[in-house]
Amino acid sequence: MEYVDAADLTLPMQREEVLEELMETYGDAIVRLSYTYTKDTVTAEDLAQEIFIKCYEKLPTFNQQASIKTWLFKVAINHCKDHVRSWHFRKVTLFDKLRPGHTAPLENEVVRREESDRLATAVLQLPLPMREAIYLYYYEGLSVSEIAALTNGNVNTIKSRLKKAREKLRVTAGGLRDEE
Repeated sequence: MEYVDAADLTLPMQREEVLEELMETYGDAIVRLSYTYTKDTVTAEDLAQEIFIKCYEKLPTFNQQASIKTWLFKVAINHCKDHVRSWHFRKVTLFDKLRPGHTAPLENEVVRREESDRLATAVLQLPLPMREAIYLYYYEGLSVSEIAALTNGNVNTIKSRLKKAREKLRVTAGGLRDEE
């Protein structure tokens, strides 16, 4: 769902259809993104609901300068940042699930989950700007320029955050593959 006609967003029924498709397509990604900010599954799910309500309200203002996915993630990031600014956080648990798994022999699956948990723990220990860049780059597959646009950052700053985050992760969790 990359193209949405602005004319479709003026009537509530079309907005509901667009919202439903956004929720089906990006719902899990928005929950995971929210989790990178809150480090709490329940709070992340609540934030995702709030984000989709906000998107429903703001759909008529979508101006198609970017894809609907980019717009949705921008709304989500801003909402999560607002939430983080308004709350103080305590120690939290690991990601419940970073990405859907695939079938594998039980032994391989256990090893994969242990590695995934170790990496998730290491990612959660990163400072928020690095954590945000890692999540958007590796888990959502966004390019450096897309991340810069979403976070109102500069491309070189995002590259630097990714590089520093990879270095930290290499030390703490065995690292991520290097991709530029």
